[in-house]
Amino acid sequence: MKIGNIEFGERPIFLAPMEDVTDIGFRMLCKRFGASMVYTEFVSAEALVRDVKSTVKKLTISDEERPVGIQIYGRDVDAMVEAAKIVEQAGPDVIDLNFGCPVKKVAGKGAGAGMLQNIPKLLEITEKVVQAVKLPVTVKTRLGWNHEQLIITTLAEQLQDCGIQALTIHGRTRSQMYTGEADWTLIGEVKKNPRIHIPIIGNGDIKTLADADRAFDEYGVDAVMIGRATFGQPWLFSKQELTLDEKIDVLEEQLRINIERIDEYRGILHTRRHLAASPVFKGIPNFRETRIKMLRAEKADELLAILEQCRELLRER
Repeated sequence: MKIGNIEFGERPIFLAPMEDVTDIGFRMLCKRFGASMVYTEFVSAEALVRDVKSTVKKLTISDEERPVGIQIYGRDVDAMVEAAKIVEQAGPDVIDLNFGCPVKKVAGKGAGAGMLQNIPKLLEITEKVVQAVKLPVTVKTRLGWNHEQLIITTLAEQLQDCGIQALTIHGRTRSQMYTGEADWTLIGEVKKNPRIHIPIIGNGDIKTLADADRAFDEYGVDAVMIGRATFGQPWLFSKQELTLDEKIDVLEEQLRINIERIDEYRGILHTRRHLAASPVFKGIPNFRETRIKMLRAEKADELLAILEQCRELLRER
């Protein structure tokens, strides 16, 4: 499977772009444990064009995590084109267009999945971004706005005609948000369409490598993307099982990478969200209290001490 000149081999598994989740430390660890491609947090085109510092910082990538994609979202054609040019200068391997984010602050303003209500503009943005940059342009979207507007089979062909080099489909509508079950049947239909020649990447409800294998077997997708299931467990991509000690070591390393690559305050802010969501700590009695401490920690030493305390509690089980 290839995107542009990037060769991924058979059955690649990607880390989905997620706001406040796919920071550089997390991406680097997911890559180490087997993710075939990782993506930055998604980036607002408007904020990028306005040179908002916190947004520009999201473009920071490392050669250690390649291949890496940067995803942008927006509703204005000119802003999306300009943002794509700025992103190209940051040197990712892929530029991805987000037409799938369902949250109100994005979709409610006509961006992300909100673009599914304005297909002519969605296609105009796609075509003009493809023309404006030399990097491979890809798209991530959903089945449609709601179950009365399941447009993905037609939309996939239209996007391909715009010149994108891969399409990721989340198996839900915007109205579903993240509820219910992802419907992979339409993803499979897109893949089976003889007119489709670009790679189709399936996304939604993939929680294990076994789930990914079933998606490849049943729906014939070219790649699988995993999102929320990776929270607090970058080793999810690995075929080797880690011990509890090794998993806590990884989480501590994530904290150190983020502090080094971002800064102490934001590095902790990013990492503690992963820690609080990690399934590693489920066996700790009354973990709720410990979780609150994690979410309130503001210093690296404080957070590391909490992790070491968790390590001891887990050893005593």
